[in-house]
Formats: sequence, structure tokens, C-alpha cells
Amino acid sequence: MKKRAAALCGAAVVVAGTLAAVPARASAPEPTGPAWKKCATANHPTLQCASLEVPLDHADPGGRKITLALSRVPHTAKTYQGPLLVNPGGPGGSGLALAGFVASALPKAVAAQYDVIGFDPRGVGAGKPALNCAPGHFDPVRADSVPATEAVERADLARAKSFADACGKKYARELPHMNTLSAAQDIDLIRQALGAPRLSYFGYSYGTYLGAVYAKLHPDRVRRMVLDSVVDPTGVWYEANLAQDHAFDDRHRAFMAWVARHDATYRLGTDPQKVEARWYAMRAALAERPAQGTVGASELEDTFLPGGYYNGYWPHLAEAFAAYVNERRSAPLVEAYEDFGAADAASENGYSVYTAVQCRDAGWPRDWAQWRKDNWAVHAQAPFMTWNNAWYNAPCAFWPTDSLGPVDVANDKLPPVLLFQATHDAATPYQGGATVHGLLRGSSLVVEKDGGNHGITLSGNGCLDGHLAAYLTDGTVPRGPGEADAVCAALPDPEPLVAKSAGRSQGSTLHRLLGFRG
Repeated sequence: MKKRAAALCGAAVVVAGTLAAVPARASAPEPTGPAWKKCATANHPTLQCASLEVPLDHADPGGRKITLALSRVPHTAKTYQGPLLVNPGGPGGSGLALAGFVASALPKAVAAQYDVIGFDPRGVGAGKPALNCAPGHFDPVRADSVPATEAVERADLARAKSFADACGKKYARELPHMNTLSAAQDIDLIRQALGAPRLSYFGYSYGTYLGAVYAKLHPDRVRRMVLDSVVDPTGVWYEANLAQDHAFDDRHRAFMAWVARHDATYRLGTDPQKVEARWYAMRAALAERPAQGTVGASELEDTFLPGGYYNGYWPHLAEAFAAYVNERRSAPLVEAYEDFGAADAASENGYSVYTAVQCRDAGWPRDWAQWRKDNWAVHAQAPFMTWNNAWYNAPCAFWPTDSLGPVDVANDKLPPVLLFQATHDAATPYQGGATVHGLLRGSSLVVEKDGGNHGITLSGNGCLDGHLAAYLTDGTVPRGPGEADAVCAALPDPEPLVAKSAGRSQGSTLHRLLGFRG
């Protein structure tokens, strides 16, 4: 669905002179690298696909090659502004479908000026090799995520270690080169293959860190850069995950409050604390007796975690919650798990790349006693997903490669970068956007006040999308007197009655592409 961007919302704007649009011309130079082939879909009839070989080890460009998968929606306007590379985050997210979505969600006149380029980063999706360390790693029913007994903790530890061991055995050659720096160097090879002296970049979530690292390596090759839902680069990655735990707990409580406001529909009570108590009672019951032998306590957390990313899922999750508690019907809960929480081959691949990159990117405690101490302390304040998240990352305690250390992304050599951040984002808490705003000199921060979703542009907020469209059109960025250069009001929370249509909204389409955990 194409959406015209609304007028800019109440902020002074400036035009970045170095980002003026390329003058119109009859035709643009055709990229010299990838051999593009048609791979059209019903929704994206002009979509093209290609592949690109890059070195596994950039220090050895003549050595072993791996393959990246690319997608493209070609420009159609006479005014051509070059490639716009898009990334959905992760690490481990596939960006092939995101190109079509971005090209169709932007105003038509804006998208027509760019070749919108999607890509699967190294190890992901349609690239070769595509990592899958331990098929079935998330098969139900797993041990309870909360290690209330030594036996449960031993089982969860053994599972985490077995995953790390499997990755080390299966991908010994690849793992040293699975990291954000290598992926950023791949981006520059994509740029070269496209025949572009500079590129524009649009990244969500982890894709903001990847973009910032690329900009650190090659500031002179960045034309425009949009970072939506910004990773705090000072917490990569152990501290960032602990911060997430608090933020997700806050977001889960916001969901419980929403359920309480709609007691007439869900009949779970009007007191948010009592609704929350009923959710934890459901969790305890499922720990004892998993629903249909499939949804135990850990799977329940997997199912409800996406609600922390996107409130469009709340009506679906609330229906499953109410059916189980009020009517003892487990089928809606199992259906919700299969829709939101269950792992398939693509998510197994994504998780393998996620661990490979995050464990290699930065230092993680190797002493499990440190994990135990930190996570119990956080769990006492934020029980919703702390231990679930700990076990998701626990393979890093046993990872077979050492760490490189995070990249200092501070940069004073870039054209103005446009940042978007919601104040109540759980996956990338607000401080990340504020921090990167300070680190990237000349950047502009657009804040969605009281917003709690992760990935906020191209989701139906006309104020946010207006700033995005203006920037991609001619480099216009807002400039304000405070920390935020522009403030947009959040969209209202969903209503229960739209539950059946929520999955067809533009926001829901985007969040399916962004996925969870990244």
C-alpha cells in the first residue's frame, strides 16, 4: 500500500546542502556488477534478484568466497538518487523482502528516484552458506526459562553449550568472520558492484548499528542515512540485553494495562496488576502442564514477546490469554504460539547468525556465575523475559571464537543522518537514539512521544513518515532546540475489534519483515 506522507509536524527544517538531489537526466548508469533477474511477486511486480560473491575474510580478498543474496526495485523517475540499501536488523534478518516493502510504502514519487536494494547479510537466508547450527534447538517443550532449581539450570546450560559447540563444529571456518565489521565491509562491496560512488542507507534495529559501523569505515561513501529504533553502541551486547529486560517488562505491563482497559471484551479484570497476576498464573499452569503438549512456560514467553515489539499484536495475544484463563481453551494459545513464537528454518538460520555475530562482536562474561548474578538481580525487578533472554544469549558464554570488541561509531565526517526513536521502545530503549544522536555530529533526532513500538517509520504515522520522505527527497532534516529535533505523537493503541484486520495493516507487514529479537 502506497502512502502519501503527511506534512512535517511542528519543527524547523534545514536542507543539507551536501545532499541535494542529483540533477534530472534521461537515464542513470546501469550497475556493472550483479546480473539482475526478475523475481516479481504479486505485491512487487518489478522486483529483481541477484547474487554477489564477497571474500569470507576481507583481509584475504583472493581467498575463499561466500555469496550474498540481493534484491532490487529499480528507480523509474528521471531524477535518480542512486541506491538506497535497506536492512531489517537482527543480526540475522533477511532484507530481500524489505526492499519491496520500502519501495511500496514510501510515497511513489520518492521511491521512484531510488534503486531500493535489499540484501541478505553474510550467513543469512538465500546467501551461501546459510548458517543453521542446530536444527530443532527451539523445539517445544523446553525447560522452564526461570532456573528455579539446579536441575533446570543445568538443563538450560547444557542446551546453550550444545548450541555453541554445534556452531563451532559445523562452521569453524566461518565463525571468525561472522561479525558486524565484516558485514559492513560487505556493504561497501555491494556499493562497488552497483557502480555507485556513494550510497544511501536505511536500517532498522541492529541495522542501525550496522549502518553506523559502515559510516565509521567509509564516511565519504554515505550519501544519506536513516536509522530507525537505534541500538545503543555503548552497551554492545551484554549490557544492552540487560537493559532490554527492564524495557520489555515495562512494555508487557503496558499490555496488561491495555487488557484491563478492555475488560468488557476480555473479562480479565480492570486492575492491571490483577491482570498481570493472572498472566503469571497462566505461566505457572503451563509450566506444570503445557498446552496440547506444545506451549510450556518458555514457549508462552516466546509467544508474548512479539507484543513488546508491536502493539498491533495485542488483540491477538489478548484473545488467546482470555480464552485460556476464562474458558480453559488452549487452542487459541497454541495457534498464537505457532503464529508468533514457533521457530521455523528461517528463524533457526536467523538465530544462528544472531549468535555468531553478537558473540564475536563484543565481550561476554565467560564465568556463568556472572550471568547468574546479573540476571537474578534483573529478574527480581523485571521477570517477564529476563531469563528467557539470558538463555537466548547464553551460547556466548561458551562461544568457540574470541571477541573483537565493539566499534566506536562516533563520527564528525558524515552528512546529516536522520534518526527515529520511540520513547518507550523495548528492544532498543530510548537512550540508544539519544546516545547516537550525540555521537553522530550533525544528526537529527525525530522522537515518537509515548510510542512503544520498535520500528516506527512506514507504519502509518504520517508525522514520522513526512520527515522520512522529506529527507529522502532532498536531504531536509528538522532542527530543534532540545535533545529531539522534532517530536511526533504516537498512534493510538489498537482496539479489540480490529484484531481480525490487524495482520493486514502496513505496520503489521513491516513488523513481520523486521522479526523479533533484533
